[in-house]
Amino acid sequence: MAHPQKKLAAEVPADNNDAAAAAVRQALADGLLAPHAQIEPKFLYDTLGSSLFTAITQLPEYYPTRCEAEIFARHAADIAAHTGSVQTLIDLGAGDCVKAERLFPTLKPRRYIPVDISADYLQQAVDRLRRTWPDIQITALGLDFSQGLRLPPVVPPAQRLFFYPGSSIGNLDPDAALAMLVRIRNQSPEGGLLVGIDRIKPREVLEPAYDDALHLTAAFNLNMLRHVNQLVGTDFDVQDWAHHAFYNEQDCRIEMHLRARCGVVVSWPGGTREFVAGETIHTENSHKYSVEGFTDLLERAGFRDIRHWSDARDWFSVFSART
Repeated sequence: MAHPQKKLAAEVPADNNDAAAAAVRQALADGLLAPHAQIEPKFLYDTLGSSLFTAITQLPEYYPTRCEAEIFARHAADIAAHTGSVQTLIDLGAGDCVKAERLFPTLKPRRYIPVDISADYLQQAVDRLRRTWPDIQITALGLDFSQGLRLPPVVPPAQRLFFYPGSSIGNLDPDAALAMLVRIRNQSPEGGLLVGIDRIKPREVLEPAYDDALHLTAAFNLNMLRHVNQLVGTDFDVQDWAHHAFYNEQDCRIEMHLRARCGVVVSWPGGTREFVAGETIHTENSHKYSVEGFTDLLERAGFRDIRHWSDARDWFSVFSART
C-alpha cells in the first residue's frame, strides 16, 4: 500500500467520457481473464477505499506513515534546503492532502497541485485547504496519473517539486517505477522530486502492516470487488473471497491477493471466469528498497544531487533529487 500508490476516484473515469470508461472496462476484463487474474491497485481507491486507507495509516501495525512523519519532523529544514525554492508543489496520490499540508510552512509553495484518482475524496480535502491556506493557489486534478500526467497550462515549468510520499512508488514494479521517474523528470526541468520509499526489513515487521489484527486492510482489499462491480457490472460477492497478504522475499515485495473461499463463477457484460477454491486475484504489490537500490533507480532515471533521510530504525527513507 501506499498506497497507496497507493496507495491513485476513479469514480472513474475522472475524464468523464465514453472512451475512458471503455478503457477501464477493457483493462478490468483483461486482468480478470489473464492466466493469473489481477486487478490494478488503483481500483482500491473509490471514496470508501480512500477512507479505509486513511484509517489503516492510524493502525499500530502500519509503520510507514509514522516513520515518514518522523523524518519530515526531524529533517524538515534540511529537506527544504535541498529542494530549494518551490513555486509549484505537485502531490501525486494526494488523498486527504495532509502530508503535503505539513510541508507548506517549510517549503512555502506558491501553487499546490494535488493529484488523485479518487476525485470526490480529493475535492473534500481541497475545500478544507482553500479555507486554511487562502494565499496558495490550489488546482486539484482528479486523474489516474499512472496513465500519464497532464498538468494545466497555467502551471509554470520552473521550480516544480513533485511530491510522491508514502512509498506509493513501491506499488509499481521496478521497470514501471523507472518509467514513472523518467516521466516526472521530464515534467520538471530545473525542479525536483521528493519521494518516500519503504526499506527492506524482516517479514515479521512487514506482513502485519498488510494484514492487521482489526482486519481493516482486509476490508480495504475486499472493497475493491464492490468498486469493480459498480464500474463494470461484475457480480462479485465479497463473502466468496478472503484477503491474503505475504512477503515475497525473492522479489522484495509484499503481495496482496484476494483468495476464493470456494469455487465461484464471476460474470460481467461480455465475459465470465470460473475460479476454483483457493485461486487468487492479485491486487497489489508493495516493493521494498535498499538505499543503494533506490539511488540507482533515480540515477538511471536521470536525477542528480540525490540525498536521503531515514527514521531512527532505518525502516523508511525520504529521497530528494534534482533534475
